[in-house]
Amino acid sequence: MKTAAAYIRVSTDDQIEYSPASQLEKIREYAKRNGYILPEEYIFMDEGISGRHTAKRTAFNRMIGTAKQKPRPFDAILLWKFSRFARNREDSIVYKSMLRKQCGIDVISISESIGDDKMSVIIEAMIEAMDEYYSINLAEEVKRGMNEKAGRGQAVSIPSYGYLIEDGRYIPDPDTMPVVRKIYSDYLDGNPMIRIARCLNDAGLRTRRGNLFENRTVRYILTNPVYIGKIRWNSRGKTNYHNIDDPEKNTIDGIHEPIIDKEVWDKVQKKLASERTTKYMRTAPAAVPFMLQGLCRCSACGATLCMAVNHTSLQCYSYTHGRCKTSHSISLKKINTMVITALEDILSGNNTKITINHRIKQNDENIPALIERERKKIRRIKNAYENEVYTLEEYKESKLAIQKRIDELSAKLTVPPRDDLADRKKLTDRIAAVLPSLKTPAVPEDFKNSLLKSFVERIVFYRSRCDIDIFFYV
Repeated sequence: MKTAAAYIRVSTDDQIEYSPASQLEKIREYAKRNGYILPEEYIFMDEGISGRHTAKRTAFNRMIGTAKQKPRPFDAILLWKFSRFARNREDSIVYKSMLRKQCGIDVISISESIGDDKMSVIIEAMIEAMDEYYSINLAEEVKRGMNEKAGRGQAVSIPSYGYLIEDGRYIPDPDTMPVVRKIYSDYLDGNPMIRIARCLNDAGLRTRRGNLFENRTVRYILTNPVYIGKIRWNSRGKTNYHNIDDPEKNTIDGIHEPIIDKEVWDKVQKKLASERTTKYMRTAPAAVPFMLQGLCRCSACGATLCMAVNHTSLQCYSYTHGRCKTSHSISLKKINTMVITALEDILSGNNTKITINHRIKQNDENIPALIERERKKIRRIKNAYENEVYTLEEYKESKLAIQKRIDELSAKLTVPPRDDLADRKKLTDRIAAVLPSLKTPAVPEDFKNSLLKSFVERIVFYRSRCDIDIFFYV
């Protein structure tokens, strides 16, 4: 028995023929006819998402990530049509090639039988080209319609924070409108954007998408002309709001009620322009590598500690953006000394508490994983039998074939016992080998960083007790 995954995608709710339930029903029928097991955990579904690009298709990306596992979790990906997989030929070619050549996984359209001969390559390419043409043409029609709505001052996207949408127009949201006004007021009172973001987060407020506020979120609200009754749009249908010189960006009078006075808006824009001029008059410092780059973590939120602008200290990345409440600022010299001292303590035997994570290299000869995969198949066909998908005879036949495979793998199975003392010896040998380089000022910081990353998984810094925990792997 082979294992299959199913990928299902619909762009709109009115595609009755291609509804998720309809696609899944046909895929299940195909799987049963062709000897595939279709586990529930391998059914991936993106609803209401375009197939033009893969970036925002979370289920698709999760499926690709699962497919890359070793041993491969399934043998084929079943689709209702190739257009469900991608409507962009570049994405289609890249992902299909990767799945087939690197993972040994076929991509099968259950409604577009194209055969296995060389002509099938041309037919499949023609199908994908027609799908891409349909997608591009549809996008142009949608963009044209949105430009017409924007030209009339109507809402063309989800409402900005502070507004709701009713009958195609923005209306003030009584719950969030006061928050927008307070952001403008606090900024004019001299509060930095990061402090405003932290105050909003502390009050339990969240953005329109349910995320924490950041300094860039506050900046976006302060620069969005929707709050003075305008609609911002361009002929491409998208606007880079951070590019103030975008030649295709238009600001159009809307038909909605402003919630910020024009006088307040002008004062905010003047202050922002002044800050932006001052910022760009300074020369930005060049990025400088350091020994602990990418290794140190904040004990409060788990974010990485990054180099501060003074190049002499580290700070939690999320804290600098207003998402983390706890500052983890520490001088680079001090935390470097803490790490070196901890490694020296391990060599001297003073540090008896060592956390080692065993990094296992997975490949096709990972026998325990292969056996577990076959055992999962038995559980799945049992579920299929209990749900009357398989007959008793089909269940028995499939189980015997799978059990035979398990027996063959078990005969080759040899699992050496894990020797913790040996792992500790490997770790101390590695520390002894690299410690002199880590302590030598003349050794480049990026080289020290690569040495540490060869056996250190992460370093957690606890600001409250000014201490660290180091997690190793072998």
